Amino acid sequence: MISINSEVKPFTAQAFHGGKFITVSDADLKGKWSVVFFYPADFTFVCPTELGDLADNYAEFQKLGVEIYAVSTDTHFTHKAWHDTSDTIGKIQYPMIGDPTGTITRNFGVMIEEAGLADRGTFVIDPEGKVQIIEVNAGGIGRDALELLRKVKAAQYVASHPGEVCPAKWKEGDATLAPSLDLVGKI
Repeated sequence: MISINSEVKPFTAQAFHGGKFITVSDADLKGKWSVVFFYPADFTFVCPTELGDLADNYAEFQKLGVEIYAVSTDTHFTHKAWHDTSDTIGKIQYPMIGDPTGTITRNFGVMIEEAGLADRGTFVIDPEGKVQIIEVNAGGIGRDALELLRKVKAAQYVASHPGEVCPAKWKEGDATLAPSLDLVGKI
């Protein structure tokens, strides 16, 4: 199972992106911030609401230099079919990776083996290819792109401001903390 500060295991997969099929690998996650967003399956119920929410907020992620990669155990062909037939999914401008063998899903530790589907796993990867945020939800609990955006901003802030940390509910522009002996017991 992948953990905080671990590196993403090598992978190569086919994805649907920008109206064509492309190859995506772990190397694509390096040099920029990335969100790897696992979901159970195309043509389902909660999944399109989450992917549509990400699509609606994609420009904000892009402003931060973040690429989003949606991943399910469907094929890249299925992703194209869903993109072409759903108004919600048709808005997606980020890569949709097919993982029909489940290799990537297993590498990230979010495979539901008995179903052959991914859990709702969200992984924020820093430019060095290391995991900084892990969130896994039960199948019936959808995620919020704005909360993910807040967490990405916090991760980027901490990465660029050594010695500072972001407290609960931190938002861009809010005060941070500098852990020290003086703060012990005073928060």
